[in-house]
Amino acid sequence: MRKAVSIAGLAAFFSLSLYISAPIATSASSSTNLKNITFNKHVAPILFKNCASCHRPGDLAPMSLLSYKDARPWARSIKEKVATHQMPPWHADPHYGEFANDRRLSRNEIDTIVAWVDQGAKEGEPRDLPPAPPLNEGWHIGKPDAVLTMPEEITFDATGPDEYRYITIPTNFKQDVWVQAAEARPGNRKIVHHIIAFVTMPQPKGTKSFFQPSQEQIKKMQERIIFYEDGRLMRTKPDMPVFDDGCATAEGGSGVFADGTGSDGGGNFLCGQSPGRDVDAWPAGLAKKIPAGANILLQIHYSRSGSVEKDRSSIGLVFSKEPPDKSVNTQPVANFHFKIPPGAENHQASACYTFKNDVHILSLMPHMHVRGKDMSIKAFYPDGRSEVLLEVPNYSFSWQTNYYFKNPVAIPKGTKIMCIAHFDNSTNNKYNPDPTKAIRFGDPTYDEMLIGFVDYTVDAQHLTRPAAAGGSK
Repeated sequence: MRKAVSIAGLAAFFSLSLYISAPIATSASSSTNLKNITFNKHVAPILFKNCASCHRPGDLAPMSLLSYKDARPWARSIKEKVATHQMPPWHADPHYGEFANDRRLSRNEIDTIVAWVDQGAKEGEPRDLPPAPPLNEGWHIGKPDAVLTMPEEITFDATGPDEYRYITIPTNFKQDVWVQAAEARPGNRKIVHHIIAFVTMPQPKGTKSFFQPSQEQIKKMQERIIFYEDGRLMRTKPDMPVFDDGCATAEGGSGVFADGTGSDGGGNFLCGQSPGRDVDAWPAGLAKKIPAGANILLQIHYSRSGSVEKDRSSIGLVFSKEPPDKSVNTQPVANFHFKIPPGAENHQASACYTFKNDVHILSLMPHMHVRGKDMSIKAFYPDGRSEVLLEVPNYSFSWQTNYYFKNPVAIPKGTKIMCIAHFDNSTNNKYNPDPTKAIRFGDPTYDEMLIGFVDYTVDAQHLTRPAAAGGSK
């Protein structure tokens, strides 16, 4: 039996890069003071620690950096990306919050890489090369205790619109299990943009889930929700009322989520995969529950690659080896009602959610599409105080990081969480599909989204002992 996952071990789970790199130093040292820098002795340890989780065969990055032969052709590009802080990717403003998964290199690490390239990008002595990091057969969580794979392979034509597919995988678990780390692994990264995995219970025969509603459910939703189906995509109806300030509405901007219908996607959020995020993991004592007999429902966003492609994606699970004290919850703070005018360079929209219990926030993840410029997530406390929990001044659709706090943030009952986002729908945005159109919330990347995902625990919950009077278990 494997040992229980430690907090140190979880550091390797949190994202596409290892989270033990130090933050950037405040005082810079000149790379000219670094002499005789070689790949094997000086650069490889930096790349193995901070870059190899992406830059390895078959993973997200376009090239491997596990050997001198792999890295040498990219030396100038590596220098540029590192010196300009584009790599490793990290978009949070360092003035707000301290995060366990801070990917930024130290000043000395940056100077070492720059000096290596400036000095001719030499290989060095073979004996100086450290062992390459283990690849774990493609899993960033290490070897999973269980792997759940789509029942059938899906084939996609070369061209056509994006598709959202909802695929059920039976777990066949005979007893409840607690998951301490979960990873969604695309079967084909050419066409899988993102995966969201939910824990759902089997529906009684003849009923349908939120994602496959009955005619009665559809009628009710059409009367009060703002979405319509466009092929396999959900999009906001163009003529729906506009509320850019979602916080001014009773529902915080979230619309249909207010009555609990699909507020967590038809089930409990387990894990997610998107560019920049592919692992959900928690320290000892925290976990997510999969009940006996539950299913895993995958929401997979597929795009076209220009050639016929196939996919059969999987979910990997690492089980908690000790009974957890608290379960981890995920709350989306969303606005479905905003509308971005054609050509708008800095359009603001917001969403809010108020906690009904004392909680601790574990992590925050902003989510927008290609017009997203920035997002700040703030807390407004019952005593009148407020603070910025996370500021992402340069949002990147290509790197959707889940920001894990070094120390969970205490949030008292009645605290309002506000997500404030800005969008660029102008010709200045090189990623903008069409600046002449008004843009609303929708599944495809040519629409937009405004969601702040909040992972948290409830203070009163103690799974290993009776709950306090008035608390929850």
